[in-house]
Amino acid sequence: MPAKSLLDTARQTLDTPLGRRKIYSLSAITKSGLGDVTALPYCIKVLLESCLRNLDGFIVTDDHIRQIAKYDARNVVDVEIPFTPGRVVLQDFTGVPAIVDLAAMRSAIVRMTGNKSSAKKVNPLVPCDLVIDHSVQVDAFANGAALTINAQKEFERNQERYEFLKWGQSAFDNFRVVPPATGIVHQVNLEYLAKVVWESPALSTQNSAPSTLYPDSLIGTDSHTTMINGLGVVGWGVGGIEAEAVMLGQPIYMLLPEVVGFKLTGKLPEGSTATDLVLVVTQMLRAHGVVNKFVEFYGPGLVNMPVANRATIANMAPEYGATIGFFPVDDQTLKYMRLTGRDDKLVQTVEQYYKLQGMWREDSRKIQYSSTLELDLSTVESSLAGPRRPQDRVLLSNMKSQWRSDLEKTYGKNCTTLINNPVGGWTEEGGAPAHQLGNMPNPGGTGVSPVAVAAHSTNSGTGVSPVAVAEVGDAAVDVEYDGQTFQLTHGSVVIAAITSCTNTSNPDVMLGAGLVARKAVARGLKRKPWVKTSLAPGSKVVTDYLDKAGLTKDLETLGFHLVGYGCTTCIGNSGPLPDPISAAVNENDLVVASVLSGNRNFEGRIHPDCKANYLASPPLVVAYALAGTVDIDLVHEPIGIDSRGKPVYLREIWPTQQEIADAVNKCVGRDQFIKQYSHVFEGSDEWKNIRTSGGELFDWPPKSTYIQEPPFFQNMPPEVPPIESISGARCLVKVGDSVTTDHISPAGSIKKDSPAGKYLIEHGVPVSLFNSYGSRRGNDRVMTRGTFANIRVKNHLADGREGGWTKFLGATERRSDGATKGKAALPAVGEITSIYEAAVGYQELGVPLVVIAGKDYGMGSSRDWAAKGTFLLGVKAVIAESFERIHRSNLVGMGVLPLTFRDGESAATLGLDGTEVFDITVPASLAPRQEIEVTATKLPSPSGRGVGGEGKTISFTTICRIDTPVEVDYYRNGGILHTVLRRMARS
Repeated sequence: MPAKSLLDTARQTLDTPLGRRKIYSLSAITKSGLGDVTALPYCIKVLLESCLRNLDGFIVTDDHIRQIAKYDARNVVDVEIPFTPGRVVLQDFTGVPAIVDLAAMRSAIVRMTGNKSSAKKVNPLVPCDLVIDHSVQVDAFANGAALTINAQKEFERNQERYEFLKWGQSAFDNFRVVPPATGIVHQVNLEYLAKVVWESPALSTQNSAPSTLYPDSLIGTDSHTTMINGLGVVGWGVGGIEAEAVMLGQPIYMLLPEVVGFKLTGKLPEGSTATDLVLVVTQMLRAHGVVNKFVEFYGPGLVNMPVANRATIANMAPEYGATIGFFPVDDQTLKYMRLTGRDDKLVQTVEQYYKLQGMWREDSRKIQYSSTLELDLSTVESSLAGPRRPQDRVLLSNMKSQWRSDLEKTYGKNCTTLINNPVGGWTEEGGAPAHQLGNMPNPGGTGVSPVAVAAHSTNSGTGVSPVAVAEVGDAAVDVEYDGQTFQLTHGSVVIAAITSCTNTSNPDVMLGAGLVARKAVARGLKRKPWVKTSLAPGSKVVTDYLDKAGLTKDLETLGFHLVGYGCTTCIGNSGPLPDPISAAVNENDLVVASVLSGNRNFEGRIHPDCKANYLASPPLVVAYALAGTVDIDLVHEPIGIDSRGKPVYLREIWPTQQEIADAVNKCVGRDQFIKQYSHVFEGSDEWKNIRTSGGELFDWPPKSTYIQEPPFFQNMPPEVPPIESISGARCLVKVGDSVTTDHISPAGSIKKDSPAGKYLIEHGVPVSLFNSYGSRRGNDRVMTRGTFANIRVKNHLADGREGGWTKFLGATERRSDGATKGKAALPAVGEITSIYEAAVGYQELGVPLVVIAGKDYGMGSSRDWAAKGTFLLGVKAVIAESFERIHRSNLVGMGVLPLTFRDGESAATLGLDGTEVFDITVPASLAPRQEIEVTATKLPSPSGRGVGGEGKTISFTTICRIDTPVEVDYYRNGGILHTVLRRMARS
């Protein structure tokens, strides 16, 4: 059936509470004979509706519609479809480089056209919201002034970034910024931004023409974008390059996924929380295997499950490995929309639309899934996850025994003594080097180390209280801090953080934490003095209902003062530990712990001093702040001693479900959401006082170390150059299996002796103000220097040295015309040098570069700088055994050629050691998944200058992983943004 005919059949007009609206009916597909859509998983129907609405016979064809409509979950064929999300959501770490690229495209299009007014052509074509939530860290805590102190430091550190974002807010259409100290992106999206049904303006110029309704869908530049799946909205996290493409009107090309059905029955038992439930779900799905799959929840257990609980489960989709964890729209969706202040006409329209489209959850509907799991909610028990991975669930009742086992088997420590526990193991286990404090300013060798500020602290930050160094055989270390003397041991909880939208979006667990605090305070319990406590909710609504319930004071009594509205501890912005505590941990190599209500606990993520990290519900976070150790059985052992000298057990201060329900019903209401979100884009006085410069074109500050115009579009010709072969390439990096974007992309702290650190020092930035790679993602000079700089990178060309090192192999006789430019001193041939300095040397010689890798190259979080940095280092191709989906796409999006070895072949089987010279024959008429011939020449003298090239040659065939004709176009243009920019310039 011709595209127009199907569109004519599908296009319907109906009267809704919002007025007369147009829809594209899915039933038309069945009527047209393209396939029966009634039994499709609900999430697949969202993809189908997107294709139907955007059917144009070119990007979206009838064949795409047919392939989705005939979807067979038991036999999912390898079919790629274009999905056009309705909107984009960004957070500030990943969003800043996206807006930098748009600003650079504006500068470039003016250069290309010679017309300043052409800058207006570069705008997001879909609604885009950026929420600033990743920049606040917990410097001050357990202090009534903590919120103010942390906010001040946040603005001091990020002034340049905020000036840029505020410029973008005024310069671009379809782009809004939620200012700092408002909330966490996913909670703001859940509580306010999402509409469940979106509408686009009519294409007709006639005002009477109805606009189009369609399912709300989105992609975000944060992996936990999936939280919105709990509201019945399809969305997931992508790399920044993919997000930028969607912002500019390009679809996401994706393989039709398998859909795993997860049936829920029963209800949670007394004492169990939504956090306990999600840890069970995470463990089950990890064991089942759902990577690159959709998970869709169904069953009678959903009837009374509130959206807050669903969102907690959906948020953790990256932890159980799924692309999404989807909850279809039903009565609970409408209930939550009304609670959170959505317009009632919109709520009614949501119900009308989803029922009309057959997308309303009905347990009677028979849906076929690729595979299924089932969980009886009544079997869920109180638990934590750790000490290193979210899927490693530990029952609360087993926590003490499991901790002692992990202490010995995972960390190589004796659980009762420090004998044979060598100092310095932390760096060897993959943590940050000494004096590197995660995502916070680095103290370095000069300047004053940042000092945590606690209540009544007398430590001014200019000195450190004495720390007793453990002698052999000692089981504990004496520490003096804040006027108190106490002992730290293995298992001491030094961080207890109520953090992350995963749980702070859920009133049940937040009010539950407050009730635990109230009962503990009533019994005279106090937090242990070595525990750094913090409360960082995902929206101001949480503060409202905690205040209304009278629980804020109880939480503060235990040190859980409000420290900020942002991700904080969950992303590593936990801030410094007090110096005496940090010194005791590091000087005695103690295995101390954090307990947080977050979603990730990977080693080194939370804090460099904390080797063990446990995910837990907010009430359990409070409990462990009271206990002060994970070496305790909170089910059977007392959590403390009350003011009368009697033991207090956790069960005695744990609220009942009825107590929590009563508090929620009494203290959480629609008016709070309406109030807090009525001025969501205005921001604080500090935000309002930020001054910006530039109009439609950004006035790039030449001396900024945060924001620089990237070189992607500089000197870019208006015409598309031909595809060329890659000749005389050297290998910059050769790695094995499972190299992640954490290894490739710059992240965490910046070492002062690293290429990025040297750059900042040369530009007058003191070590104490380095901030993090994440905060400097808008400066390619910093980010390129930090690519492959992770301390755990194992480059086979570095002679066994770990970190961002490689062997400089020199020039080849087939180097490009660039030859030696003489701008930089070259490393000596055979010298082990930083990857960045080697790349600069190769660029001086005009030598292209390749990366050789094993299986699953680029797995992990989707990070645009893993591809951008690779490109800017001069890498032209990556040859791997296999790629992670998003990273492969991002490489193509940056004009880097992804190639895979044929099945059964690898660098090892072919005898490649990375010292060869590579010639890659790329035809001008490149086709998707075409075979590409590669010749690797072993030079006669590895220590020579690399000339001659008359040694043994190894020829092998690779598969080009440019998978679609559209991607060929991207590659030919030099990248997806180059493609769009040329198209805009011609329009």
